[in-house]
Amino acid sequence: MKHIIILGDGMADWAVPSLGGKTLLQYAHTPYMDKLAQLGRNGRLITVADGFHPGSEVANMSVLGYDLPKVYEGRGPLEAASIGVELKPNEMAMRCNIICIEGDNIKNHSAGHISTEEADILIKYLQEKLGNERVCFHTGVQYRHLLVIKDGNKQLDCTPPHDVPLKPYRPLMIKPLTKEAKETADLLNDLILKSQELLKDHPINKQRVAEGKDPANSIWPWSPGYRPQMETLSTTFPEVKKGAVISAVDLINGIGYYAGLRRIDVDGATGLYNTNYENKVEAALEALKTDDFVYLHIEASDEAGHEGDIDLKIRTIENLDSRAVGPIYEAVKQWAEPVAIAILPDHPTPCELRTHTSDPVPFIIWYPGITPDEVTSYDEVSACNGSYGLLKESEFINEFMKSK
Repeated sequence: MKHIIILGDGMADWAVPSLGGKTLLQYAHTPYMDKLAQLGRNGRLITVADGFHPGSEVANMSVLGYDLPKVYEGRGPLEAASIGVELKPNEMAMRCNIICIEGDNIKNHSAGHISTEEADILIKYLQEKLGNERVCFHTGVQYRHLLVIKDGNKQLDCTPPHDVPLKPYRPLMIKPLTKEAKETADLLNDLILKSQELLKDHPINKQRVAEGKDPANSIWPWSPGYRPQMETLSTTFPEVKKGAVISAVDLINGIGYYAGLRRIDVDGATGLYNTNYENKVEAALEALKTDDFVYLHIEASDEAGHEGDIDLKIRTIENLDSRAVGPIYEAVKQWAEPVAIAILPDHPTPCELRTHTSDPVPFIIWYPGITPDEVTSYDEVSACNGSYGLLKESEFINEFMKSK
């Protein structure tokens, strides 16, 4: 049996008064996810291990069954792997957002969803002005980039910028957790302030302001770490002789790299609500013809949650259902070799909060011949009655891979 996980990033949410006290999953029109909930078995999953921040790197590694206390090194090294940066033992990698600061506040974590083409010019400019033998900037995708520091100390208190929209940035700058890390923290804070001076009058930002867009006027490094020691998925599950990851997000592709999954790049995959669902689905179905395992990651709902846009997030959930889940289910349900499908978010991103939480997420597992439970719709409340109950750590992936 082949296996595909369809992951709607940040899709889970809280009850919303304006929706009659329903969550967005309850309110959205999702006939295919509801059908698979009815035909399959359901449960909830704790994706954030005790003591960890509810970041996408933590949650997606948990979905794949990794023991976070043993292997977690932050998202910086994962994104380094995705863009082909091989970290040396003395190199520390950090996610480096390009953000928009307005006055003294962080306006948003994405510089108004700057394009990769614009950001590449800015990152190369910063490398020219601030890079040296110790400091190196690397272009990623859109607002998500990479900063590598030689001999950096990762014992730092860093704030993810998507957690603090509209908050003053200075109190949130990097703090050392140990005396030995002070030099690294000072270096990084100096880079933040220097980037603001360099970027404020850059032609790219002058053009963005003239067009009514947010300027990309500061870097924001966070989530430091070194090269992680992760086993491949095939080591844990020998039946996965070949697997693939499909995502527009470097972080997820980096996890896939260390998990031994081949990366499939898809034209039109943006990581936003305008992503090309059809091309992603086509790539996933093609991969299932040759591979044993596919991890299909769609970011759109998470971005809508960060923007606090309820209507947009509902639309992204409905798009996932009609443009990804539906076509995949309809395609594989009659295949000679059966395919197991799992559907879940990595974490909630409540529109009210505009950032991630560590609440359990609902999941579905379906495959031909599975004995269904009594759940008839897919949402956070219905999943409480699922036959899998409340799972944590590697329990979800172990249950899913039992499908044979």
